[in-house]
Amino acid sequence: MSKVLSTLRYSAEHEWVDGSTPTKVGITQVAADALGDVVYVDLPEAGTTITAGDTCGEVESTKSVSDLYAPVTGTVLELNQEAIDNPALLNEDPYGNGWLFTVEVSEEGPLLSAADYASANGGDVE
Repeated sequence: MSKVLSTLRYSAEHEWVDGSTPTKVGITQVAADALGDVVYVDLPEAGTTITAGDTCGEVESTKSVSDLYAPVTGTVLELNQEAIDNPALLNEDPYGNGWLFTVEVSEEGPLLSAADYASANGGDVE
């Protein structure tokens, strides 16, 4: 079963935020497992303003292409070049080296606790 970290908060669309300032954003292990082997990520450019609940990129796997939704509103500050160059990191370490970008948050979207996310989507809270 997929891991859900108790230290993070989650969107209903399977993104996570770590709550730091600026906050890191990534996709959950539940999403990575459902996607299969991730082969490409399309992320918002640094300096772009994203709005919670709106699409802000794509994650492409050998199975499908899925939209990436902004879990917060704010300005994108940094992209994880390592994940862009090696998208398999999203499968291998979605909560660590597989983070996607950082955001200077001006407003949070509706976020779930780890327990609520796991209850709705499966997964073991750790």
